[in-house]
Amino acid sequence: MRAKRMMIGRIAVARICAVAVALGVAVVGVGVRPAQALAGGPVTLTGTFKDGATYLIQVLAAWNGTLVLYSHGYVTPGSPNPAADVGDPLTGQWLLNNGYALAGSSYATTGWAIKEAIPDQIRTLNMFDRLVGRPHRTIAWGHSLGGMITAGLIQDAPGRFTAALPMCGVLAGGIGTWNVALDSAFAVQQLLGPGSGLQVVNITNPTANLTLAEGVFAAAQSTPQGRARIALASAMGDIPGWFDPASPAPAPTDYVSQEANQFLWETQVDGPFAFAFRAELEARAGGNPSWTRGVDFASNLSRSADLPEVQALYTAAGLNLNNDLAALNAAAPITANPGAVAYLKHNIVFNGDLAQPVLTLHTTGDGLVVNEGEATYRSVVQDAGTSQLLRQDFVSRAGHCTFTPAETIAAFQALIHRVDTGRWDDSTNPRILNAAAAALGPAYNVAPPSYVDFTPTPFLRPYDLGAH
Repeated sequence: MRAKRMMIGRIAVARICAVAVALGVAVVGVGVRPAQALAGGPVTLTGTFKDGATYLIQVLAAWNGTLVLYSHGYVTPGSPNPAADVGDPLTGQWLLNNGYALAGSSYATTGWAIKEAIPDQIRTLNMFDRLVGRPHRTIAWGHSLGGMITAGLIQDAPGRFTAALPMCGVLAGGIGTWNVALDSAFAVQQLLGPGSGLQVVNITNPTANLTLAEGVFAAAQSTPQGRARIALASAMGDIPGWFDPASPAPAPTDYVSQEANQFLWETQVDGPFAFAFRAELEARAGGNPSWTRGVDFASNLSRSADLPEVQALYTAAGLNLNNDLAALNAAAPITANPGAVAYLKHNIVFNGDLAQPVLTLHTTGDGLVVNEGEATYRSVVQDAGTSQLLRQDFVSRAGHCTFTPAETIAAFQALIHRVDTGRWDDSTNPRILNAAAAALGPAYNVAPPSYVDFTPTPFLRPYDLGAH
């Protein structure tokens, strides 16, 4: 089972985190006294804020005083946008059964909704205080864009939270994440679709642009030369050569399979963001917030986890890799709109100044939010001198947010251990986490627990104000 819900369609990757199944009888929470709300056992409270965002709260009579605030992932423009208070129903049921209260909002808008999400989540906390009571402690958590929002909440409102669990989060920040996506799309435009009219910034017709990109990818995949260049474009974004979470990773030298998996990531998941959904961000930001000016594509490739694959496929295709890298470096660079950069910096870039314990979680085979972003988050935390508060764990599995309920609960228990004791001890050791997940039994272990020792390669485009 995935910890997310994805609808892949023509221009659609739907909400990346699954919407929780509501438990109990829904009531509108306005004016409900805490004693009345809790007397009958499980209760669901819902309502709407003035900005149009909805909220969802679930709490049992045996509430243990801890609130778990969930931030959901990216919702494609035009898709349904209900409030969510947990990533999957099994984890939600475990949390409720163990006395935790759940809460979360829909955010007022879809898309890159950081600006709306953070205040709407704070409003949800305020509503919980009003309807149920002030928690003794509050844990922030979320998936994907919701992982980014979780990290943003503890950065912007540290006094409201006790700890945080960003899962598969966009922890490289908005600037770095969209810059890496641009590098990959730029390589597609320059090497696979020159003269095609494919737009990588200032996208005027997202639907038509994505259709064009799909055609460019399909044509390239039919030749050895095209496949080598798809691998190069994927390497610019560190997209892994592992796609199916139900299948083992390709062998380290099975470059043919790795490229085939990257083609799936590019056409089914990453492509819609790079060639269509970027337009939604540009509309919000008032222009293009990304750039290639000053980027050395050869240097980036030398640091990419995909370097050996690219070299092997270029050799097999009879292509000169240095010539293609030189062409990328010589192409007219893309410049950013300064106002759009400022918008994306605010929504959001991380400073690493932690005030509470944070445990991050990522799969090793995530091609949408690559695990290298965790290295950037670790770096800014180190620079801020708060490394003692951060732990990062990895699950060996393909897919975005494809944690089992057991793996999720084990991570949550490790974070609670840190909150209860003030020490991490060995709680985040992969062996300990796997044992904790296995102990939850088969209902929660829909796949074998797969925590693993793992160190990401460097993120290829960490955001640096001096670089723009």
